Amino acid sequence: MAFRIFIDGKEGTTGLRIFDRLAGRSDISMLTLPEEKRKDPAARRECLHEADIAILCLPDAAARESVALSEGSKARILDTSTAHRIQQGWVYGFPELSPQQREAVATGHYVAVPGCHASGFIALAAPLVKMGIIPKATPLTCFSLTGYSGGGKKMIAEYESNNRAQALDSPRQYGLTQQHKHLPEMQHISGLDTAPIFAPIVADFYSGMEVTIPLFRSQLNCSADPVEEITKALTEHYSGSPIIKVLTQDEIAAMNGFVASNSLSGHDGMELMVLGNADRIQLVARFDNLGKGSSGAALQCLNLMMGLEETFGLNLV
Repeated sequence: MAFRIFIDGKEGTTGLRIFDRLAGRSDISMLTLPEEKRKDPAARRECLHEADIAILCLPDAAARESVALSEGSKARILDTSTAHRIQQGWVYGFPELSPQQREAVATGHYVAVPGCHASGFIALAAPLVKMGIIPKATPLTCFSLTGYSGGGKKMIAEYESNNRAQALDSPRQYGLTQQHKHLPEMQHISGLDTAPIFAPIVADFYSGMEVTIPLFRSQLNCSADPVEEITKALTEHYSGSPIIKVLTQDEIAAMNGFVASNSLSGHDGMELMVLGNADRIQLVARFDNLGKGSSGAALQCLNLMMGLEETFGLNLV
Protein backbone atom coordinates (compact mmCIF):
# COMPACT_ATOMS: atom_id res chain seq x y z
CA MET A 1 0.00 0.00 0.00
CA ALA A 2 1.39 3.40 -1.02
CA PHE A 3 2.14 6.03 1.61
CA ARG A 4 -0.20 9.00 1.33
CA ILE A 5 1.91 12.16 1.28
CA PHE A 6 0.59 15.71 1.50
CA ILE A 7 2.92 18.62 0.80
CA ASP A 8 1.43 21.67 2.46
CA GLY A 9 2.94 24.62 0.63
CA LYS A 10 4.26 22.93 -2.49
CA GLU A 11 4.15 26.21 -4.44
CA GLY A 12 7.38 27.47 -2.86
CA THR A 13 10.90 26.61 -4.02
CA THR A 14 11.40 23.79 -1.50
CA GLY A 15 7.88 22.40 -1.84
CA LEU A 16 8.01 22.32 -5.63
CA ARG A 17 11.39 20.63 -5.61
CA ILE A 18 10.22 17.95 -3.14
CA PHE A 19 6.99 17.43 -5.13
CA ASP A 20 8.94 16.95 -8.36
CA ARG A 21 11.31 14.49 -6.71
CA LEU A 22 8.43 12.39 -5.37
CA ALA A 23 6.35 12.47 -8.53
CA GLY A 24 6.02 9.10 -10.21
CA ARG A 25 7.13 7.02 -7.24
CA SER A 26 4.97 3.90 -6.99
CA ASP A 27 5.34 3.74 -3.19
CA ILE A 28 3.75 7.17 -2.73
CA SER A 29 0.28 8.55 -3.36
CA MET A 30 0.35 12.35 -3.48
CA LEU A 31 -2.54 14.29 -1.96
CA THR A 32 -3.04 17.65 -3.65
CA LEU A 33 -5.32 20.65 -3.42
CA PRO A 34 -6.64 22.81 -6.27
CA GLU A 35 -5.12 26.27 -6.48
CA GLU A 36 -8.19 27.98 -5.00
CA LYS A 37 -8.11 25.68 -1.95
CA ARG A 38 -4.40 25.61 -1.12
CA LYS A 39 -4.75 28.27 1.63
CA ASP A 40 -8.15 27.12 2.84
CA PRO A 41 -7.78 25.83 6.44
CA ALA A 42 -10.63 23.34 6.11
CA ALA A 43 -9.23 21.85 2.90
CA ARG A 44 -5.74 21.68 4.35
CA ARG A 45 -7.08 20.04 7.51
CA GLU A 46 -8.82 17.39 5.42
CA CYS A 47 -5.58 16.51 3.59
CA LEU A 48 -3.57 16.58 6.81
CA HIS A 49 -5.97 14.08 8.38
CA GLU A 50 -5.95 11.87 5.30
CA ALA A 51 -2.16 11.76 4.95
CA ASP A 52 0.26 9.26 6.46
CA ILE A 53 3.01 11.88 6.34
CA ALA A 54 2.60 15.62 5.79
CA ILE A 55 5.55 17.69 4.59
CA LEU A 56 5.27 21.35 5.57
CA CYS A 57 6.94 23.82 3.18
CA LEU A 58 5.55 26.98 4.70
CA PRO A 59 6.54 30.14 6.58
CA ASP A 60 6.86 29.58 10.32
CA ALA A 61 3.41 30.88 11.32
CA ALA A 62 1.66 28.80 8.66
CA ALA A 63 3.67 25.71 9.67
CA ARG A 64 2.51 26.11 13.27
CA GLU A 65 -1.06 26.46 11.99
CA SER A 66 -0.71 23.21 10.01
CA VAL A 67 0.53 21.35 13.08
CA ALA A 68 -2.52 22.59 14.98
CA LEU A 69 -4.80 21.57 12.09
CA SER A 70 -3.27 18.07 12.13
CA GLU A 71 -4.09 17.46 15.81
CA GLY A 72 -6.15 14.34 16.28
CA SER A 73 -4.88 12.75 13.06
CA LYS A 74 -2.40 9.91 12.60
CA ALA A 75 -0.31 11.98 10.18
CA ARG A 76 3.37 12.27 10.98
CA ILE A 77 4.81 15.71 10.29
CA LEU A 78 8.01 16.62 8.45
CA ASP A 79 8.50 20.38 8.73
CA THR A 80 10.99 22.27 6.53
CA SER A 81 10.39 25.64 8.25
CA THR A 82 12.31 27.20 11.12
CA ALA A 83 9.36 26.91 13.48
CA HIS A 84 10.09 23.65 15.32
CA ARG A 85 13.80 22.89 14.96
CA ILE A 86 14.68 23.26 18.61
CA GLN A 87 11.19 22.79 20.05
CA GLN A 88 10.66 20.08 22.64
CA GLY A 89 8.90 17.05 21.24
CA TRP A 90 10.42 17.47 17.78
CA VAL A 91 13.28 15.43 16.32
CA TYR A 92 16.04 17.38 14.58
CA GLY A 93 16.34 15.85 11.12
CA PHE A 94 20.09 15.41 10.88
CA PRO A 95 20.49 11.62 11.11
CA GLU A 96 24.28 11.76 10.95
CA LEU A 97 24.54 13.19 14.47
CA SER A 98 24.45 9.66 15.93
CA PRO A 99 22.86 6.23 15.45
CA GLN A 100 20.32 7.27 18.08
CA GLN A 101 19.46 10.39 16.07
CA ARG A 102 18.91 8.30 12.93
CA GLU A 103 16.55 6.02 14.85
CA ALA A 104 14.74 9.02 16.32
CA VAL A 105 14.13 10.41 12.83
CA ALA A 106 12.91 7.01 11.60
CA THR A 107 10.37 6.66 14.42
CA GLY A 108 9.55 10.30 15.12
CA HIS A 109 6.05 11.71 14.83
CA TYR A 110 7.34 15.28 14.49
CA VAL A 111 10.58 15.80 12.53
CA ALA A 112 12.14 19.17 11.66
CA VAL A 113 14.40 19.47 8.62
CA PRO A 114 17.57 21.50 9.38
CA GLY A 115 18.31 24.89 7.87
CA CYS A 116 20.79 25.02 5.00
CA HIS A 117 23.53 27.10 6.64
CA ALA A 118 22.92 25.29 9.92
CA SER A 119 23.47 21.90 8.28
CA GLY A 120 27.04 22.75 7.32
CA PHE A 121 27.86 24.37 10.65
CA ILE A 122 26.41 21.51 12.69
CA ALA A 123 28.06 18.83 10.54
CA LEU A 124 31.42 20.37 11.43
CA ALA A 125 30.91 21.64 14.97
CA ALA A 126 28.60 19.14 16.68
CA PRO A 127 30.91 16.06 16.58
CA LEU A 128 33.94 18.12 17.63
CA VAL A 129 32.10 19.73 20.56
CA LYS A 130 30.84 16.31 21.65
CA MET A 131 34.40 14.92 21.51
CA GLY A 132 35.76 17.91 23.45
CA ILE A 133 38.08 19.01 20.63
CA ILE A 134 36.12 22.26 20.52
CA PRO A 135 35.22 23.21 24.11
CA LYS A 136 31.53 24.09 24.34
CA ALA A 137 32.41 27.48 25.83
CA THR A 138 34.36 28.45 22.69
CA PRO A 139 32.97 31.58 20.97
CA LEU A 140 32.95 30.51 17.32
CA THR A 141 32.63 32.49 14.11
CA CYS A 142 31.24 31.25 10.82
CA PHE A 143 30.80 32.57 7.30
CA SER A 144 28.79 30.89 4.58
CA LEU A 145 28.67 31.39 0.81
CA THR A 146 25.40 30.45 -0.87
CA GLY A 147 23.75 30.56 -4.26
CA TYR A 148 20.77 32.84 -4.72
CA SER A 149 18.20 30.02 -4.98
CA GLY A 150 18.25 29.86 -1.18
CA GLY A 151 16.35 33.14 -1.13
CA GLY A 152 13.27 31.57 -2.74
CA LYS A 153 11.17 32.63 -5.71
CA LYS A 154 11.48 36.38 -5.15
CA MET A 155 15.27 36.37 -4.97
CA ILE A 156 15.58 33.97 -7.91
CA ALA A 157 13.45 36.34 -9.99
CA GLU A 158 15.60 39.30 -8.94
CA TYR A 159 18.85 37.59 -9.92
CA GLU A 160 17.49 36.25 -13.20
CA SER A 161 15.83 39.49 -14.30
CA ASN A 162 17.14 41.14 -17.47
CA ASN A 163 17.09 44.49 -15.66
CA ARG A 164 18.49 43.43 -12.34
CA ALA A 165 20.25 45.81 -9.96
CA GLN A 166 24.00 46.22 -10.34
CA ALA A 167 24.48 45.25 -6.67
CA LEU A 168 23.53 41.68 -7.56
CA ASP A 169 26.69 41.34 -9.66
CA SER A 170 28.79 41.10 -6.50
CA PRO A 171 28.60 38.88 -3.40
CA ARG A 172 26.38 40.41 -0.69
CA GLN A 173 26.64 39.84 3.05
CA TYR A 174 23.37 39.74 4.98
CA GLY A 175 22.11 38.81 8.46
CA LEU A 176 23.80 42.02 9.53
CA THR A 177 22.14 42.27 12.97
CA GLN A 178 23.35 38.80 14.04
CA GLN A 179 19.73 37.64 14.32
CA HIS A 180 19.73 35.10 11.49
CA LYS A 181 16.96 32.53 11.88
CA HIS A 182 19.43 29.58 11.78
CA LEU A 183 21.43 30.76 14.80
CA PRO A 184 19.28 29.07 17.50
CA GLU A 185 19.69 25.60 15.97
CA MET A 186 23.38 26.21 15.20
CA GLN A 187 24.01 26.83 18.89
CA HIS A 188 21.57 24.35 20.41
CA ILE A 189 22.24 21.29 18.25
CA SER A 190 26.02 21.83 18.35
CA GLY A 191 25.97 22.02 22.15
CA LEU A 192 27.63 25.43 22.36
CA ASP A 193 27.25 27.80 25.29
CA THR A 194 26.82 30.81 22.99
CA ALA A 195 25.64 31.39 19.43
CA PRO A 196 28.42 31.96 16.90
CA ILE A 197 29.05 35.18 15.04
CA PHE A 198 27.51 34.29 11.68
CA ALA A 199 28.15 36.07 8.36
CA PRO A 200 26.13 34.59 5.48
CA ILE A 201 26.94 35.77 1.94
CA VAL A 202 24.78 35.35 -1.17
CA ALA A 203 26.44 35.46 -4.59
CA ASP A 204 25.59 35.30 -8.26
CA PHE A 205 25.33 31.54 -8.79
CA TYR A 206 22.15 29.47 -8.66
CA SER A 207 22.90 26.79 -6.08
CA GLY A 208 25.67 25.50 -3.89
CA MET A 209 26.93 26.30 -0.41
CA GLU A 210 30.22 26.50 1.45
CA VAL A 211 30.11 26.94 5.25
CA THR A 212 33.38 27.78 7.00
CA ILE A 213 34.40 27.87 10.68
CA PRO A 214 37.83 29.50 11.23
CA LEU A 215 39.77 28.48 14.34
CA PHE A 216 43.02 29.20 16.14
CA ARG A 217 44.82 26.24 17.64
CA SER A 218 44.55 27.95 21.03
CA GLN A 219 40.78 27.39 20.82
CA LEU A 220 41.18 23.63 20.45
CA ASN A 221 41.95 20.65 22.63
CA CYS A 222 44.39 18.93 20.27
CA SER A 223 47.39 16.86 21.31
CA ALA A 224 48.73 16.41 17.78
CA ASP A 225 48.68 18.39 14.55
CA PRO A 226 45.16 19.91 14.55
CA VAL A 227 44.54 19.43 10.82
CA GLU A 228 45.44 15.76 11.07
CA GLU A 229 43.61 15.20 14.38
CA ILE A 230 40.39 16.93 13.34
CA THR A 231 40.37 15.19 9.95
CA LYS A 232 40.72 11.84 11.73
CA ALA A 233 37.99 12.69 14.24
CA LEU A 234 35.49 13.74 11.57
CA THR A 235 36.38 10.77 9.37
CA GLU A 236 35.69 8.37 12.26
CA HIS A 237 32.43 10.10 13.14
CA TYR A 238 31.07 9.93 9.59
CA SER A 239 32.53 6.52 8.80
CA GLY A 240 30.01 4.55 6.79
CA SER A 241 27.85 7.56 5.95
CA PRO A 242 26.64 7.36 2.34
CA ILE A 243 25.92 11.08 2.30
CA ILE A 244 28.69 12.91 4.20
CA LYS A 245 32.30 12.45 3.09
CA VAL A 246 35.40 13.82 4.80
CA LEU A 247 38.01 14.68 2.19
CA THR A 248 41.62 13.59 2.58
CA GLN A 249 44.47 16.07 2.36
CA ASP A 250 45.39 14.60 -1.04
CA GLU A 251 41.85 15.26 -2.31
CA ILE A 252 42.03 18.82 -0.99
CA ALA A 253 45.43 19.36 -2.62
CA ALA A 254 43.94 18.29 -5.96
CA MET A 255 41.70 21.38 -5.85
CA ASN A 256 44.79 23.49 -6.64
CA GLY A 257 44.19 26.03 -3.89
CA PHE A 258 40.52 26.85 -4.54
CA VAL A 259 37.29 25.55 -3.00
CA ALA A 260 34.36 26.30 -5.33
CA SER A 261 31.03 26.80 -3.56
CA ASN A 262 28.95 25.44 -6.45
CA SER A 263 30.86 22.18 -7.02
CA LEU A 264 28.06 20.05 -5.54
CA SER A 265 25.18 21.89 -7.21
CA GLY A 266 22.51 19.32 -8.05
CA HIS A 267 24.05 16.80 -5.63
CA ASP A 268 22.56 15.55 -2.34
CA GLY A 269 25.81 14.77 -0.55
CA MET A 270 28.09 16.87 1.63
CA GLU A 271 31.86 17.17 1.69
CA LEU A 272 33.77 18.18 4.82
CA MET A 273 37.36 19.36 4.77
CA VAL A 274 39.95 20.61 7.23
CA LEU A 275 42.20 23.34 5.84
CA GLY A 276 45.06 25.44 7.18
CA ASN A 277 48.10 24.64 9.27
CA ALA A 278 49.17 23.91 12.84
CA ASP A 279 48.27 27.41 14.04
CA ARG A 280 45.21 28.50 12.00
CA ILE A 281 42.57 26.07 10.80
CA GLN A 282 39.45 26.33 8.65
CA LEU A 283 36.67 23.75 8.83
CA VAL A 284 34.63 23.71 5.62
CA ALA A 285 31.37 22.01 4.64
CA ARG A 286 30.46 22.05 0.97
CA PHE A 287 27.04 20.96 -0.35
CA ASP A 288 24.02 22.12 -2.33
CA ASN A 289 21.69 24.47 -0.47
CA LEU A 290 18.84 22.81 -2.41
CA GLY A 291 20.17 19.29 -1.77
CA LYS A 292 21.52 18.33 1.66
CA GLY A 293 20.59 21.88 2.64
CA SER A 294 16.91 21.51 1.75
CA SER A 295 14.95 19.03 -0.40
CA GLY A 296 17.64 16.33 -0.26
CA ALA A 297 17.64 16.47 3.53
CA ALA A 298 13.83 16.33 3.58
CA LEU A 299 13.84 13.32 1.25
CA GLN A 300 16.46 11.60 3.41
CA CYS A 301 14.26 12.07 6.50
CA LEU A 302 11.15 10.98 4.61
CA ASN A 303 12.88 7.77 3.50
CA LEU A 304 13.78 6.94 7.08
CA MET A 305 10.24 7.71 8.27
CA MET A 306 8.92 5.35 5.57
CA GLY A 307 11.33 2.57 6.58
CA LEU A 308 13.39 2.85 3.38
CA GLU A 309 17.12 3.21 2.78
CA GLU A 310 17.88 6.83 3.56
CA THR A 311 19.58 7.33 0.19
CA PHE A 312 16.60 6.19 -1.90
CA GLY A 313 16.00 8.73 -4.68
CA LEU A 314 18.98 10.89 -3.71
CA ASN A 315 21.55 12.04 -6.25
CA LEU A 316 24.86 10.87 -4.80
CA VAL A 317 26.71 10.07 -8.03
